[in-house]
Amino acid sequence: MRLTPSLKATALGTFVLGTMLAGAVVAQPVFMARKKFPFDAQWIAVSLNDKPFPGERADRPTLTLDETLRVRGFGACNTYSATAYPLQQQAFAVGPIALTKRECPKVAMDAERAFLLALRTAQQWDTEPGKLVIAGQNGKLVFERTF
Repeated sequence: MRLTPSLKATALGTFVLGTMLAGAVVAQPVFMARKKFPFDAQWIAVSLNDKPFPGERADRPTLTLDETLRVRGFGACNTYSATAYPLQQQAFAVGPIALTKRECPKVAMDAERAFLLALRTAQQWDTEPGKLVIAGQNGKLVFERTF
């Protein structure tokens, strides 16, 4: 019997499948590339739990995490800083937050309180093109990159 190119491919596929089923070929696990946290990038909050932050762009919370694991930014009223750890498998942990004590209108204070609570209790991070997502038990924060 003469094998045409399509029959050769079929015969080869059958052989490979047969050897895999027989246990002769061990499938290797496929490792996805690990994402690297975008250190030293500046981010501005877009939403918390899919609800936009109130006010103008300049009034929204910001975030920057440097390579010394120091996160800092503007919380909607006060500036803040803390230690933050982007961990394996895109886990995220934030230590106690240091905060200035400026008094602002109630809307800004409420937005800041919700933002800082979501940040402090964050457990996961992820990136999408131009966006950083930080999520945990008290909400999902979405940031867009500033340039």
